[in-house]
Amino acid sequence: MNVANLQVEGLLMAVAAVNNALVRKGLLSIDDIDRALKTAEASFAGDERMFEDMSPANRDAVCFPLRLLQLANTSQSEAGVPPFSELATQVGITKQPYNDQM
Repeated sequence: MNVANLQVEGLLMAVAAVNNALVRKGLLSIDDIDRALKTAEASFAGDERMFEDMSPANRDAVCFPLRLLQLANTSQSEAGVPPFSELATQVGITKQPYNDQM
């Protein structure tokens, strides 16, 4: 595996752990984090100039971190967040196809 991919994996899991700690401490709710991540993804999806020349695979690559963090947020428990491999699998299973107008 590419070292950069491992670094991104580590960074995503670090952010997921911080989000989990914020929820456990009562500083943010799961819904607060979910809204923030959905807003960020919507801003990417709404930027047609960014996506007009991208393949669906590249679009998925751009949105993957946000989708993984959304799943980590909604799947968290007192014990923490699920492992990266489980979250990544769920991102692939739950992603919606793009319409041709994007």
